[in-house]
Amino acid sequence: MCGIAGIFAFDPRAGQVDREELLTIRDAMSPRGPDGFGEWISGDGRVGLAHRRLSIIDLSDAAAQPMLASDGDRVIAFNGEIYNFRDLRRGLEAEGHRFRTTSDTEVLLELYKARGTGMLAQLRGMFAFALWDGPNRRMLLARDLYGIKPLYIAEDRGTVRVASQVKALLAGGGVPRRQDTAGVAGFFLRGYVPEPFTLYRAVRSLPAGSFAWVGERGVSEPQPFASVPQILADAVEHATPMSDEELQAGFRHAFLESVRYHLVADVRVGVFLSSGRDSTSTLALAREAGATDLKTVTLSFANYQGTHRDEAPLAEEVARHYHTDHSTVTISKEQFLVEFDRIIEAMDQPTTDAINSYLVSWAAAQCGLKVALSGTGGDELLGGYGTYRKVPLMVKYSRLPSKVPLLPEALHRAYLALTPKRSTHISQKHGAVLKYGGTYAGAYFLKRAVFMPWDLPEIMGADAARDGLERLDMNGLIEQALSPDPTQPFLRMVALESCLYMRDQLLRDIDWASMAHSIEVRVPLVEHHLLREAAPLLDEVLRGAAGVGFEDRRTAARALARGRPAPRALPRKPQALPRQEPDRRVASGSVHAGKDRIFRAGARVDAWRRARRQGQGVWAARVGASSLQHGLPARGRNLIPSAVASDPSDSGWAVAVTAPTTFKAPGPVTSASPHRLSAQTDR
Repeated sequence: MCGIAGIFAFDPRAGQVDREELLTIRDAMSPRGPDGFGEWISGDGRVGLAHRRLSIIDLSDAAAQPMLASDGDRVIAFNGEIYNFRDLRRGLEAEGHRFRTTSDTEVLLELYKARGTGMLAQLRGMFAFALWDGPNRRMLLARDLYGIKPLYIAEDRGTVRVASQVKALLAGGGVPRRQDTAGVAGFFLRGYVPEPFTLYRAVRSLPAGSFAWVGERGVSEPQPFASVPQILADAVEHATPMSDEELQAGFRHAFLESVRYHLVADVRVGVFLSSGRDSTSTLALAREAGATDLKTVTLSFANYQGTHRDEAPLAEEVARHYHTDHSTVTISKEQFLVEFDRIIEAMDQPTTDAINSYLVSWAAAQCGLKVALSGTGGDELLGGYGTYRKVPLMVKYSRLPSKVPLLPEALHRAYLALTPKRSTHISQKHGAVLKYGGTYAGAYFLKRAVFMPWDLPEIMGADAARDGLERLDMNGLIEQALSPDPTQPFLRMVALESCLYMRDQLLRDIDWASMAHSIEVRVPLVEHHLLREAAPLLDEVLRGAAGVGFEDRRTAARALARGRPAPRALPRKPQALPRQEPDRRVASGSVHAGKDRIFRAGARVDAWRRARRQGQGVWAARVGASSLQHGLPARGRNLIPSAVASDPSDSGWAVAVTAPTTFKAPGPVTSASPHRLSAQTDR
């Protein structure tokens, strides 16, 4: 995993690449690649690539980047890992290709020479890269199916710039900083900035699962090489009956094979172990796949020690059972306060999540790891959220009444008029059930929204809110995750959660939060080939998750449970930050690797999710304010009230929600902030 940068002055009038700008963009991402750095500029000076290296596969200098092909015609700057590169290399060698290194980067170069963009569907891994094709005078940009690795593009005045982080592009000084009201609106609606938007009009994200060309006319329209809803829809269309034994065998093979590939590395691989089902199952599968030198890491909070909320003892018991080299890293109140400012500084795009990802990566770095496996993706693939049940039910009961002329809007207006707008106890979402709940896109938006569209004029200003909402088209973005339509309720939810919440928030947050500590986090439950293999089994095995219960998930769980079970049934504990008086208790369950429901709904419930009813909107406003003001001209700071634009630590809200229970908030949130707006979400 690394940081990449590129500049292509495609218009001759733009002149040559500014080398200083290229290096500034590259070195703004130095934590992403502390092991090495490099640059390449074409002979005519119009193309430049740069790279920061975190050495994971082939640690030699021969594998440094940017890497030139043996014939010198192609150059690549690559971020990520190709786990099946050895398989691909053997195939290329059989065709006569020769290699100078043992790296996956060189395999990409040779595979492109042999297959062109047809290679993308063959890649098993996480990737974002810029590849200069000299003979054709064009640059290929590509990104993996789930968008695990980011890639941002800025095109301005005949020049295209690309990088792994938005902040890096801005640091170069060549990208306009005009705010994008669509990105801002998207953040307040969702708690993250939806792709392809960012907070800046000039910067866009390359869509996940797509590639684009940069040629003499600039950036082409992105072309998909794969999509999550397409894979799911194909699975339904070509479904074949299977016995329980065939389902279990197929399901198990898919997950075990994915974990096996994710262990490929020339450095030690660790596992984030929270004692929850996802991480415990990932560890069990890794051991069964043959991993013998696993390092497991658990993050513990000093204020939880000795209480039922301390997950460290359970994680340590699991680690002993699987004979791992285990470390429990405890974070104190004082350490958390030191890290909090660093979290905000490291944040590439604003988010209402990510604290746990940052802190567990910090813990892994303390243990000397460079690579760690995470259980992220189990909830999305196996129906672990309440939305898998609630959204289909909302659509079922709202579809017909939502079509009655004038009724949805009349009910919504009446509810807004009769309920208090500024309340943390009564959600104005309830009155919008018929307005939004008749379709999957609308119902999903309603369940996942932080603020609602009618809240935004007060936060952003009427003009900015109107412009942002129109350009954002939130409903249209959500509908893209269902095109083509997988048709089955459960698979629709897999598509929605995978293409929105997981891609735009969880995976993006894991990337910047782990890279802040030079840690490569791998997600074996989030993988292109795993989805292709598991998709035909999902609806048959897990369809109960979209109805009233989760009992049908037993088949899948049994399929994963044939490895060595944990020593006893362990109550599930949340990977959660201490905070003042949690507003709900976390239900207990089993993380026993041999129990029926390994990936039960609501796997890890962190403090941000538990605090959403009282304060997610405040956190959204304050993080948004910090991000909006970072490096912006004064005219761009008027999207939110000045009281909201203050440092999060000034108000005491962030401390009250995220810090250990002994903290005392220094002061109330000012009345000018949207603290009392109806910011509620249902996970």
